[in-house]
Amino acid sequence: TYPPTSPSPTADVVVVPAAGDAAPAPPPGRLPLRGGHPPGARRRGLLPRPRPPLPQPARRPPLPPRPRWLLVRRRLPRRLPVRPQAHRTLGNLGGRGRGVAGREPGGDVRGRGAVWIPQQLRRQPLPLPPAQGGGIYMFFETKNPVTSQGDIAAAVSKDAGATWQQLGVVLDEEWHLSYPYVFSYNSKVYMMPESSKNGDLRLYRALDFPLKWTLEKVLLEKPLVDSVIINFRGSYWLIGSDLSSYGAKQNGELSIWYSSSPLAPWNPHRHNTIGSMDNGSSFRNGGRPFVYDGDLYRIGKQSGGVSGHSIKVFRVEILTANEYKEIEVPFVFDKPRKGRNAWNGARSHHLDVQWLPSSQLWIGVMDGDRVSSNDSVHRLTIGYMFYGVTLLLVLLLGGLIGAIRCTIPLRWCVPHTEKRDDFFHSKQQFFLKYKLSSLFSSLNKLGSLLGGRINYRTWKGRVYVVLVILVLIFLTCLGTHCIYGGNGAEEPYPIKGRYSQFTLLTMTYDARLWNLKMFVEHYSKCASVREIVVIWNKGRPPVQNELKSAVPVRVRVEDKNTLNNRFNMDEKIKTRAVMELDDDIMMPCDDLERGFKVWREHPDRIVGYYPRLAEGTPLEYRNERYARQQGGYNMVLTGAAFMDHGLAFERYWSKKAEVGRKMVDSFFNCEDVLLNFLFANASSMSTVEYVKPAWAIDMSKFSGVAISRNTQAHYHVRSKCLAKFSEVYGNLTAKRLFSSRGDGWDV
Repeated sequence: TYPPTSPSPTADVVVVPAAGDAAPAPPPGRLPLRGGHPPGARRRGLLPRPRPPLPQPARRPPLPPRPRWLLVRRRLPRRLPVRPQAHRTLGNLGGRGRGVAGREPGGDVRGRGAVWIPQQLRRQPLPLPPAQGGGIYMFFETKNPVTSQGDIAAAVSKDAGATWQQLGVVLDEEWHLSYPYVFSYNSKVYMMPESSKNGDLRLYRALDFPLKWTLEKVLLEKPLVDSVIINFRGSYWLIGSDLSSYGAKQNGELSIWYSSSPLAPWNPHRHNTIGSMDNGSSFRNGGRPFVYDGDLYRIGKQSGGVSGHSIKVFRVEILTANEYKEIEVPFVFDKPRKGRNAWNGARSHHLDVQWLPSSQLWIGVMDGDRVSSNDSVHRLTIGYMFYGVTLLLVLLLGGLIGAIRCTIPLRWCVPHTEKRDDFFHSKQQFFLKYKLSSLFSSLNKLGSLLGGRINYRTWKGRVYVVLVILVLIFLTCLGTHCIYGGNGAEEPYPIKGRYSQFTLLTMTYDARLWNLKMFVEHYSKCASVREIVVIWNKGRPPVQNELKSAVPVRVRVEDKNTLNNRFNMDEKIKTRAVMELDDDIMMPCDDLERGFKVWREHPDRIVGYYPRLAEGTPLEYRNERYARQQGGYNMVLTGAAFMDHGLAFERYWSKKAEVGRKMVDSFFNCEDVLLNFLFANASSMSTVEYVKPAWAIDMSKFSGVAISRNTQAHYHVRSKCLAKFSEVYGNLTAKRLFSSRGDGWDV
């Protein structure tokens, strides 16, 4: 028994009628007998036995994606250039406008018109930034990494979007929340998040903006998703999508309600549901509608999955209680060309655009993701499929060589019953056992035919076995890569929640053009590479369309063929950080991102991937193997190194370095050794930092055009340079030990 105030632990509720009422319903699991069946009819098997429903296992929600956000700002005229499809577009918010972000102390801004929002939790951002009290507030969905339930969090920017401070979760319910739509009405701030998991649409009012909210009312008893409220021509319009109806499409349904106030009752549109597009367009909302020049514009998601793949903009031509019509207008945003390394390489499905009267600016927030929805589930499925095929091939190979002999006993298929009067069940079991016995008999015959067909003692049989083993190894590697290899995106590493970019410099000439093409195509897809500058020393320079690149490529033709050109002053370089990288070195983008992170931590150092040790009297040039034997290094090669181009190039072209530059021209070598001496001469602290690459390939071994192809002669020349430079600039800094970093990147 339970107290009157305690709920029953069962999910069912049984209502017992009072005396004189109709007969009570039978208890769960029992069916009423109809038609005057005699007692004991069910026991004798004359009636089918009811079976209780099987419990349905709870579905484990997939891990949420790891998106990136981009805040874009552009100073535009009050009139946005929005025209129909054949005319001008809505405006390019791709970061080419005048921005507000300043240069970081340890790096360079990612783009003059773009600011990256830091990510600390696993989240699906749906940002909406109202301006309140001199700041910009962004509300977004944040997901619990354990339960995958969405909550509403907030962040604030006090410097017009240059930097953001996270305020934490501001709205948490027992059900999943997402798509926070924030607006003002009668000097109060309201939020309408998506709560379709609770089966309704709710409106919350800010008690202490932006941290404390209270439920104002339930707007609609419908599980609407991606809902917005807009005040247009004297009426309030609620636009959302109801995906709970039968046959509703994930990206193709739209419903409209109208009212005189957000707090008043809502009336449905005459033609709800408005419609469904099958031509690749979309009705489902993808952000905040906005009014420009008297026209209403709605942002939608392009069809392509549950969460959409790209943004589309529609101009609403007719919006009344009885009619609705919209046409698509072009929306220009630079498409990602870096694949999964781009912040929005896989999809973008939300854009929020607002006009800030105080600063006369349009400000926009767009989300992006490097991978598609449920990417981890897809990779797990593919990986286990490869493992399954591998297991089947192992069993098949074992049977073919006679190592595995398996015969299924047919007695497993002999039908039997526990009760003599269980006639119906006996008949069903008999047919099932008969089919199974036929199947097992066929499998036994097939096994006897295949058994021992390959004689592994002969050379031909051994070839077959080796080929199958190679296939097994290949399938196992594929499965392991799908499960444990990650999503394939080589993401940048933030410093204090901020990202940056660098310029990639490479020096080459006409004999190495084939190397350059491969170099540009590969490194242009790295996430933090902003521009590639090719220093052309000799021969006919390549034309622009010869180099396939995801970032701008600038060819700087030099008048003189000298290694000093590597460090020429270049005012067109937009970033503080540059990476000098020889065109014959290939390494993964993740190694570049790790090295860039280390440089941003120590921007006054040369951060490279090839350590060297110069020691002895006189100094002798030693390779990496010798340096590891001695436990440390005091130089890094600038053929693969990060540096501050303003600091490094200024030192290289100073009056003090003139003698060293002449030696570089005379030896046609040692420009990187000279730069190491110049850095060591300017500081008593360590001036070099080593990062171990996961792998690196020296393509010069296959070309025969490198100046270091004769290793012994190359090292002899460099030892001469060390002796000359030490006389002019003194000694190098003390030896820096390997494995001195806490992250283990220099082991």
